[in-house]
Amino acid sequence: MKAMVLNEYGETSEFQSAELDKPAAGKGQVLVRIAATSINTIDTMIRQLGQENLPLAPDLPALLGMDFAGTIEAVGEGVTAYAIGEEVYGCAGGLVGLPGALTEYIAADVSLIAHKPKTLSMREAAAMPLVGITAYEGLTRAGTEAGQTVLVHGGAGGVGHLAVQLAKHMGADVYTTITGDVQSGIVENYGATAIDFKIEQVAEYVARHTNGAGFDVIFDTVGGENLPNSFAAAALNGNISTTVSLLELDLTPVHFRGLSLHVIFMLIPMLHDHKREVHGATLAKLAELVDSGVLKPLLDEQQFELAQVGDAYARLTSGQAIGKVVVDVTE
Repeated sequence: MKAMVLNEYGETSEFQSAELDKPAAGKGQVLVRIAATSINTIDTMIRQLGQENLPLAPDLPALLGMDFAGTIEAVGEGVTAYAIGEEVYGCAGGLVGLPGALTEYIAADVSLIAHKPKTLSMREAAAMPLVGITAYEGLTRAGTEAGQTVLVHGGAGGVGHLAVQLAKHMGADVYTTITGDVQSGIVENYGATAIDFKIEQVAEYVARHTNGAGFDVIFDTVGGENLPNSFAAAALNGNISTTVSLLELDLTPVHFRGLSLHVIFMLIPMLHDHKREVHGATLAKLAELVDSGVLKPLLDEQQFELAQVGDAYARLTSGQAIGKVVVDVTE
């Protein structure tokens, strides 16, 4: 089968065309013919940093790609919930010990997939899994509920644009940081209040939108050096979820404001074979929300084929993409 692999890691590493053996569906797996895959920030980090700096990276030659949508071609032993010919989507590879989706076929653990949303194309469905699971986990771990004020940092991003839609569905009053008119238009279309972080300081928008009380829930999809902004914007006893906490920080403000900090690392079930069924259940829930009109992924306007995966990675890392970057794999 055709694939695009990395024979080395690093900023200048290039994807190379390769012919790989077609996998078989093992126990608890289905063999999926991949129609499309999408690029996530963690994929670009793996390519750049490699195993020395990121132990979750696969062995070389590396087959990356976590998200996919496609059609089942074979069913492994013990699988009863899926049948040949059914369309599915999931996040099931691209890590150490789990061959990825930059190829024509993937043998996927059925715990990590769900039936594809009926109202989405393969391309749209392939954009959903990692960011959708992350958005759902971040909001639920923070206890988001109707009537709360929720601030999503990076509401026009991959995780952020789905988190904004989900928080609205949960009945929250949603605000989100963005920059520029394009991003503002996107989030306002989802029913959120846009806050341009380049124009307005934290204290200013906290005062303007919450009368200084702070936000009940903050989902920080930017994280890192932005986390202190989340601490400053949170209400007393507020909840903060973050997708990026790889740094040292002074937690004094967290203590004195009684904040709860939730680190969202959705790869744990894949890496440690820990409660993988939760991912499958979440994907099934997301599919229901999509098909009921609650949720819709945003795709970048540029399209790429499998042989152009290097260009797709460059598109995401350039910061110019608006929505998820998707790669078409097979027809």
